[in-house]
Amino acid sequence: MKITVDEGKCCGAGQCVLIAPEVFDQRDDDGIVILLDAEPPAEQHPLVDEAASVCPAAAIELRENA
Repeated sequence: MKITVDEGKCCGAGQCVLIAPEVFDQRDDDGIVILLDAEPPAEQHPLVDEAASVCPAAAIELRENA
């Protein structure tokens, strides 16, 4: 799995950080998402899928590795 985030779309809701804190964080000044691990281990994939699906701004894009 390869993760990309669009900081311009991010509204700082923080759901991704609550669901997958080992993969996502937020900037202190404005709450915008920080991607900690663009290619997380398989055990994180279900959490990352959930985080992407609940993102209100659809700022998280997931792609399967080829």
